[in-house]
Amino acid sequence: MSFLKVRPAALDNMREVAIPFADGVVETLKAGDMIALTGHLYTARDQTHRRLCALLDEGQELPVDLAGQLVYYVGPTPAQPGQAIGSAGPTTSYRMDAYTPRLLELGLKATLGKGKRSRVVRDAMLKHGAIYLASIAGAGALLSKSITKAEVIAFEDAGAEALFRFEVENFPAVVINDLEGNDFYEMCAAT
Repeated sequence: MSFLKVRPAALDNMREVAIPFADGVVETLKAGDMIALTGHLYTARDQTHRRLCALLDEGQELPVDLAGQLVYYVGPTPAQPGQAIGSAGPTTSYRMDAYTPRLLELGLKATLGKGKRSRVVRDAMLKHGAIYLASIAGAGALLSKSITKAEVIAFEDAGAEALFRFEVENFPAVVINDLEGNDFYEMCAAT
């Protein structure tokens, strides 16, 4: 059973969003929108980002096509019996800021993590038509209930930092940075 099938009433108005993103969907998402993601996404943390960029430096193809995709910054724990994955809470996003603009150039449409993004990444998102989402920090065990399938796609030797493909159902997130340059963290601080 996914997390949002038993969600609190306060989350009932979340907009359902299919991933990978259909044309035009990212443009409709605004800073502060609460969304429920369903479909597949890829995971990557520091080590995977370094390895992806090294492949690009060597002129090699990446193990996945990132165009139109979402990358979740997470290092999941191993699955318990009967689970797709263990705890899967978001990792601090700024740790990937050095690599993100390069992946956005490949058509990556969204990243998902926790915390603020640098000005360089925010500018690159605007340039390449991408958004940034955040999820519930500290609730990795709860978030894992929205992950219905997990498989390693590349870099298996990296353990939790391998490149995974997750199937998700009603995975909760909030839009932090939209295509109009808005930042939900700044909007909250201003009120």
